[in-house]
Amino acid sequence: MLDRLLILSVFVVASCGLAYELIAGALASYLLGDSILQFSSIIGAYLFAMGIGSHLSQYVKDEDSLARFIDIELLVGLIGGLAALALFLVFSWLAAPFRTVLYALVLIIGTLVGMEIPLVMRVLNQRQAEFRELVSRVLTFDYLGALAVSLLFPLVLAPKLGLARAGLLFGICNVGVAIWTAYAFRRELPGLRAQLTRAFVVLALLVAGFAVADRLVQWSEKGLFGDEIVHAETTPYQRLVITRWHDDLRLHINGNLQFSSRDEFRYHEALVHPLMATLPWAKRVLVLGGGDGLAARELLKYKQIESVTLVDLDPAMTTLFATAPALTALNQGALKNPRVHVVNDDAGRWLENHDQVYDAVIVDFPDPSNFALGKLYSVPFYRLLKRHVAEHGAIVVQSTSPYFAPRSFWCIDATLKDAGFHTWPYHTYVPSFGEWGFIIAGAQPGYAPPERIPVPTRYLNPAAIRLMFDFPPDMQPPPGIQPNRLNTQSLVHYFEQDWRNVQR
Repeated sequence: MLDRLLILSVFVVASCGLAYELIAGALASYLLGDSILQFSSIIGAYLFAMGIGSHLSQYVKDEDSLARFIDIELLVGLIGGLAALALFLVFSWLAAPFRTVLYALVLIIGTLVGMEIPLVMRVLNQRQAEFRELVSRVLTFDYLGALAVSLLFPLVLAPKLGLARAGLLFGICNVGVAIWTAYAFRRELPGLRAQLTRAFVVLALLVAGFAVADRLVQWSEKGLFGDEIVHAETTPYQRLVITRWHDDLRLHINGNLQFSSRDEFRYHEALVHPLMATLPWAKRVLVLGGGDGLAARELLKYKQIESVTLVDLDPAMTTLFATAPALTALNQGALKNPRVHVVNDDAGRWLENHDQVYDAVIVDFPDPSNFALGKLYSVPFYRLLKRHVAEHGAIVVQSTSPYFAPRSFWCIDATLKDAGFHTWPYHTYVPSFGEWGFIIAGAQPGYAPPERIPVPTRYLNPAAIRLMFDFPPDMQPPPGIQPNRLNTQSLVHYFEQDWRNVQR
């Protein structure tokens, strides 16, 4: 019976060990930018630390293996459970040492986790378990625990609890293992009372942390964003935060500013009208991304448009902007308009499964800061999209900043050309972002800026539009820019390099 209890402990500790690794990787991606560098470096450091822990376990005496296993569970539970919450606070209020603290915690937790399985195996071996059966059972439950958490974490725990509370929950599980192991083996533990006292103190700290975690994360985000947070939500896809300062509402996704209500009209008018004002016959429009409904608001100004299909991955995003009064006032109820049909699906998958053809397409995805987003700016994606555009129709793509991220901007232009489009790049100034870029693309040549805009605008006029298509010397295409292909994702690398240069 006691052997089975230890084997069950392996399942739990394996789940917790992988969870801490996933949380560290997700948190680094959220706070530092989602890239392959963050996950690969954290996974590598974590596995390296586990190797150190396995090596150090040999210095634990056989007769102390059980007691040290319980102590390690308490340490893993305490440090691993509080790590995500601590990292949020460090990043918000002490930004400079964040990477140092992050990798220090990864190394400490990984070292402790690396000691767990060797100590369990030694305890079981002392109980006369056959070595072949012992290794088989321990590793089976180790891998099963890893499978369980790898499925539960992205589908349930992260979106429902958030990273901070998920970490605390796994910390509580580690302490639970320590408590039930200490109780089950109470006759073999001389320091039982002291260990149980430590265990319940750690458990109380973690439970208290779990209770106040959301408030502490919001407090840390207030330090990060500076303004009052009026809405914060972790979805299966992203972290949504709405802030307010006086009359200025701002949307942040994964810590990155998406719009400010004070100047978003400049961005969305520039995104929509240089294209739509040249297509007076357009009746069916597709919007990819744009779950805030602000591009749809501009489209609905055109009376000839009969339908707008808006495809956005995150239902939480579209629900928020369809129901929150301050946000529906901003998009003028666009997502509830009978001409707008909202679809929550991956844009690429949706295009593959549908064959409708549209007169115009507005592509308003977030910047290509990671490989999941980068595929939506790739040659295969644009070729797929081209099949959904009418013969004389056109698309417009938000394309990052030609000033701050020139290689990224001109990579998108090169990618569209490689997919068979004719392109017309342009740019405008948005105070919240600086100089920002867009690209109109069509299967047919001959685009010319409109002579008039047939709908009311706050910013654009024909003269302003004509100036948008002129690029000064400091925004010309850099040499040697490659299209964005799926096997290399050059755009994501360009994007990281461009913005890294800006931050220096």
